[in-house]
Amino acid sequence: MTNRPPRKPISPTAALNKAAALCARSEQASGDIYAKLTGWGLTTEEADGVMKQLISENYLNDERYARAYCRDKMRLNGWGRIKVAFMLKSKGIGKSHIEAVLAEVNEEEYIATLRRLLQAKWRDVRGKEPMQARASMMRFAASRGFEPNVFYPVIDEVMGGDSDA
Repeated sequence: MTNRPPRKPISPTAALNKAAALCARSEQASGDIYAKLTGWGLTTEEADGVMKQLISENYLNDERYARAYCRDKMRLNGWGRIKVAFMLKSKGIGKSHIEAVLAEVNEEEYIATLRRLLQAKWRDVRGKEPMQARASMMRFAASRGFEPNVFYPVIDEVMGGDSDA
């Protein structure tokens, strides 16, 4: 553990400038920014004022953040709807924003991502007994946040396409 002296609180104006610069660089969740503001030593009233100003100047927008987060995590990390929804909820994004963003997901692209992930997983588990391989693929798809009604048919398709299964 380091013996750093506690940070000196910054003024609301300085916090606003710092938060605006952070939001201008990349999309941020309002809950994350609020935590930063209070971590910088602002009182709850000051932090609320800064948050209102950031929202009014369109630096913060939870729906825009949720849309970018969902797109990035699904395309780059291969996450499913369940995991994305859980993570957005943990970041303090409202249920209405989460539902709106998940409704926009392109179903063909979603299933193609799942198929690509399961084909790669199938190469790893192909030597196992069929029931063990199927269970392993189900756990994998569920851990990535895909819905069972979506991944069952894709697993059947991926395993059925191989002469060993």
